[in-house]
Formats: sequence, C-alpha cells, structure tokens
Amino acid sequence: MTILRDWSGIAIAGIFACAIGSVTPINAAERQQPDKFSNPLELTTPDPLLPGGLNRPLSEAERQTLRTALDQLDTEANAKLRSGNVSAAFEIWNRELRLRRALGFLEEVQALGRVGNVAWVQNQSNQVRFITNRLSAIQTQVQQPLKNQVTLPDRAQILPTLGIAFQQVRSPGLALKVYEQMLTEARSRKDAIAEVNLLNTIGQLHLSWFDYPNAISTYTELLDLTKARNDAQNVVLNLMQLAYTHEQAKQPAQAATYQQQLLDIYQKNPQQAALIPALKIRQGDNLAASNQLDAAERAYQDAFQLAQPLLQLAYASDALRKLGSLYRSNNRLDAALQVYEYLAGVQQQAYDTFGVMDAFDQIGQIQVQRKAIPEATTAFQQGLEVAKQINYRVDYFTEQIQKLQAAK
Repeated sequence: MTILRDWSGIAIAGIFACAIGSVTPINAAERQQPDKFSNPLELTTPDPLLPGGLNRPLSEAERQTLRTALDQLDTEANAKLRSGNVSAAFEIWNRELRLRRALGFLEEVQALGRVGNVAWVQNQSNQVRFITNRLSAIQTQVQQPLKNQVTLPDRAQILPTLGIAFQQVRSPGLALKVYEQMLTEARSRKDAIAEVNLLNTIGQLHLSWFDYPNAISTYTELLDLTKARNDAQNVVLNLMQLAYTHEQAKQPAQAATYQQQLLDIYQKNPQQAALIPALKIRQGDNLAASNQLDAAERAYQDAFQLAQPLLQLAYASDALRKLGSLYRSNNRLDAALQVYEYLAGVQQQAYDTFGVMDAFDQIGQIQVQRKAIPEATTAFQQGLEVAKQINYRVDYFTEQIQKLQAAK
C-alpha cells in the first residue's frame, strides 16, 4: 500500500484502507456519539479515512482514493438499508457526507442530494432537516463568491447542483432561491439562452409543486420574452405550457385562448397540419367546460373534418363521440343521433369493434329517449351482434332488448 505523508512529515499508513478492502470502520471508542438533537454532519471527530482532517489539501491521487472509499461507504449503507437496518444505513451515510467535504462543495452537494432523497423516501425527517441545513450553509457561502475565492472555479456547476439537491429534499422554496439568483446573474451578463432555460426550470418547479398561479406568471413572462426575440420554437412551447397549466388550474377558458394562438401558428405551416385535429379536440373540451357550447361544437366539427382527409381515424372518431355527447347533454337528440350513426360507420372503417358496439349502444339509448322503441330495439340488436363477436357486454345488450320487448 502506498504510504502518504501529511505536511508535518508524519507517515500516514493506510489512510484510505478501502483501496484494498472494506472501508475502515470507526472504532467504538473513537466515535463521537451525538445526542438526538445534534446534527451528525457537523461532528469533528477525526476519521480513519481522513486523519489529517478536512482542512488538509489533498493531492489528486489522494482525492481519487478517498472518492473510492466514500463510494464504498455508499454501497455499504445501501446494503444496510436493503436489510432493513435504516439507522445503521444513515449512520454510514452521515460518515460519508462528513468526509465528502474534503472533496469540495460540488461533490458534497451531489452526495447530500442523493442521501437526502433517500431520507425523504424513508420518512427520516430529522435526517432531511440535517441535510437541508447543510445545503443552506453551502448556499450561503457559494452565493458570496468574493468572500470565498476557493469556490469560484466550480461555482457555475455548484449552483444548479444545489437547486437539484434542494428539490431532492423537497424544499422547492430553497431551490427557487438558487434558480432566482442564477437568473439575476444571467440577466446581468445578458445571457439570453441561460435566462430562458432558467425561467423554464422555475416554471417547471412551480408546476411540479402545483403552484399554478406562479407557474402561469413565469410562463407568461417567458412567452412575452420569446415573442420579443422572435423565438418561434419557444413561443410554441410556452403556449403549450400555458394551455396545459391553465387546464391544471381548472381555467378552461384561458386554456382555450392559448390553444387558439397555437392553432393560428399551426394553420400557417402546412407541415404542422397533422397537429391540428388533436388540438382542436382539446380546445373543444375546454370550450365545453367553460360553457362556450357553440364554439365547442365548431371545434369538434373542425377536428372531424380535418382528421378524415389526414386518415386520423382515431381523432375523427373522438371528435364525433365528443360532439354526440355535447348534443345529448343539451337535449339535441336528433343531432346526436345523426352523429352517432355516422360514428358507427367511421368506427367500422377503423376496424374499432369496441367503438362500433358503443356507437350502437348510444344510438339505442337516444332512440329510447325519443320513445322510438322499434328503432331502439334495432340498434341494441346490432350492438348485440357485435358484442357476441368479441364476447363482451352480451348480457347488457340482451337485457336492453328484453326490457324494450317487455314494454310493448
């Protein structure tokens, strides 16, 4: 084994024992026992893997050997966790995290995030708090680069890694502070690409935590920014995000407005024509949900008419199905009947047996509402024939026919 020496010239044999075997355990007499309220990441007891302490600079060879030892600790902790010994697993991880400091903020933050995620999943609230506190301490130092010159070379990597780590410990507010700091700096150096990317990250973070008002505000800012820069691709992406976010926020009317802006863009580009039917259907859903029934009807009709020549039979069927449902819900039975009769033909063309069966079911129900018993019976009989082919809902259609015959 290579013998390393510290600056005082004292030989340190076996400083990184994992290079040839298992990681050196901490002797029971050497282990500093914390009380249950202390942060185990702040213990200062010397460790066999780093007897020179955290402040002694390491050579690249020493760094790599330590890194290997710490990876071995992570492996051992995972093994303990799998065996059900959660406390022992986190005792090992805490040792790893303490020693990771010797490798610099970047590697320490990556490890803190990794272990923090496990702690959150395992419902180890104290451990999550310890890790979050350490991340916050690092954030304070990293965000004051002039007072911590040693952190400057890695600072551009440390900040986004901090943002990810805060997300791993489920602290979106702290993650946002990191990204907002990065956004301020990107704007100060007029880095347009970084500005857009960071706003996207912030928007996604708001969205993932169901903070729809702030997500909408962020994506609106992004949309205005990308429009001002004539960034066509990101304009489309932001319109999509705004439509989706308004849908999640139960604001269908606003979602439909952004979908219309998307449609206006697609209609100007023949290569995007195939995207229109599906978007029209979704817009129709939002218009119907916001009680704009005439507009919803037009959206579904447009979707069907555009889908057919594109041979998008699934979208054509979906548009007809939604149009028929819209008519039925508004007691426009004759119009609904016409739609479902046409739908049955489209489903047959698409070889959608289940769709054909459902269309005949809808026709039968509408005819019952219209008190057209012979026509209802015929529709249910057609549905029964299809049901027998796939051995599905046979009893249902048989029962409907029997009810109608008994009512005569």
